[in-house]
Amino acid sequence: MAQLDVQPKKSNPWWIWLLLAIIAIAILFFFLKGRNHTTTTTTTTDSSTTTSGTSATKPAVAVTQPDWSSVDLNSPNSADPTVTDKDIAVSSNGKYTIYTLGENILFATGQNTLQGTADEKLKMITASINKRFKGASIGVFGNTDSTGTEDVNKQLGAERATAVRNWLITTGGLDSTKVSIHSMGSTKPVASNATASGRQQNRNVKIVAFPDSTSH
Repeated sequence: MAQLDVQPKKSNPWWIWLLLAIIAIAILFFFLKGRNHTTTTTTTTDSSTTTSGTSATKPAVAVTQPDWSSVDLNSPNSADPTVTDKDIAVSSNGKYTIYTLGENILFATGQNTLQGTADEKLKMITASINKRFKGASIGVFGNTDSTGTEDVNKQLGAERATAVRNWLITTGGLDSTKVSIHSMGSTKPVASNATASGRQQNRNVKIVAFPDSTSH
């Protein structure tokens, strides 16, 4: 009887099985990733602008502001038939108009809260702005005399400009994105700080109406 020569079956090396397992896992991963892919939608929410405790919710928009550093706060006086109050000084250089109110009209000495006499003055200025410069950018400049340190003067100028800005927005109805504050401290005097009357003139708030057509 012939003897059968039976050879043992060769087994595949272990690393082949490992490689196949890795490939299978990779295919499964990409398959599941493709099925779970979702489209992400970006939601835009309203932003809230807060100035000195007064908040106004507005859609976030890009606003182009004029070059406020180019404003000549000592522009020549001009006539405005809509402004009949002698406490309000009006000046202009043809590009923008400046309404000036003395510190004593708006604030008590050393204070940053608007007093009662300010209301009618600011109403007249707002009416003029709405009639002559609807949609204009408005800059509120706070100015002081040279008494005290420059840091204190800058802070006081900013606080007073902020108080006027808040009134223009909440009571005057101006667009909050169009109204900015600028504290000059004692750096832009309109008179000599060597005299009491000069120092009083230098303590003021100037509201600058800068029409959009000239801000580009």
